[in-house]
Amino acid sequence: MRDHDRIERIRRGLQRVQLDAILCTLPDYVLLLSGYWPVIGASIAIATSEGRICLIVPEDELELARTGWADEIHTFTPGRLDKLQSTSEAAFQALQACAHELGISHARIGYEHGAASEPASYVGMYLYGASIVQLLIETLPQAALVGADTLLAIWAMVKTPYEVERIHTACEIADKAFAAGAGRLRPGLSETEAAGLFRGHLSQGTGRKGVQRADGFAFCMSGHNSAKASGAFAMSRARKIQPGDLALIHCNSYADGYWTDITRTYSLGEPDRRREQIYGAIFEARAAALAAIHPGVRASAVDHAARSILAAHGFEKEFKHPTGHGVGFAAIAHNARPRIHPKSEEQLQEGMVFNIEPAVYVEGWGGIRHCDMVAVTGGGAEVLTPFQLRMEDLILDPRHMLRGAA
Repeated sequence: MRDHDRIERIRRGLQRVQLDAILCTLPDYVLLLSGYWPVIGASIAIATSEGRICLIVPEDELELARTGWADEIHTFTPGRLDKLQSTSEAAFQALQACAHELGISHARIGYEHGAASEPASYVGMYLYGASIVQLLIETLPQAALVGADTLLAIWAMVKTPYEVERIHTACEIADKAFAAGAGRLRPGLSETEAAGLFRGHLSQGTGRKGVQRADGFAFCMSGHNSAKASGAFAMSRARKIQPGDLALIHCNSYADGYWTDITRTYSLGEPDRRREQIYGAIFEARAAALAAIHPGVRASAVDHAARSILAAHGFEKEFKHPTGHGVGFAAIAHNARPRIHPKSEEQLQEGMVFNIEPAVYVEGWGGIRHCDMVAVTGGGAEVLTPFQLRMEDLILDPRHMLRGAA
């Protein structure tokens, strides 16, 4: 399917900043420009101010690349038996041919040049890095190269209806995984085994609504380990889950390069008064954040809505991170816009997609986080993850768990 909205936004954006074209090699930006998510990261996408899109891909990715909306696709052979060459050397002629077709040999061309968070599309992923500048100089010596990271970040921040729908599909895949995993979660499993109950279902999204590649990651942090979930990364350990534990499940699913960031925290047995209080505070903070989401509202106001509720319940210091960040082209990129952060000046716009993740982390006791995916609409927030939304949905019946262990 051709995303005409995205192509038009790119065309207008390039004209506004007086660029003739933009060239991207990072897979998430190749996806943004062309609708194709590269497998091994060696692809190049070029978009022009006239609305033309060209893809340069390894020849064995051609069939997959055709599912995007590029007007022209050129292939190259990264690995050859008749000679040793780098990926940049292999792509040289294809890039030259693409530039000639697009008429950009003497153009002003934007490109990526700064630090980036990149979701992994394969077990090994090639990144051109600084070599793309040298490749462009050698291929297009008469072109003017302009750093365009800010422009790309703005484009990625506001999704098109097509992109929101693809992200929604990735959320639906996660929904199935959470339902299946929660149904088998029980004491006695290690955290790694528990995480596998959820992750094992993510690849089953392949084929759903035309998705060619679905998978992702899932992590379990239980008992006192769940308090560590406030850190920069999640990690499943060998620890055995105990009766009465909290089990925090963090999931990043994807559908053809469109990602999610979702967390649910289960109580393995009836919660005590303290746990009920924390669950209640988190869901109250979630509701306040969702109610604050409207076009034109500052992102900091959404963070304040959630943070003030948790503070009123006495958990100000235990909410240790911002309320959310942009999601979609990347999963865990804390600087992805919009940043739902206490200091953020960004204003929400229709089409933005981000997570809302109020949480309480108590060292030595445990942590509870509830993270939903949200899209901004003209009428407010649309929750893209409408499953397991109450404390009651997250309490696992001991009788059920005993049957599961039998």
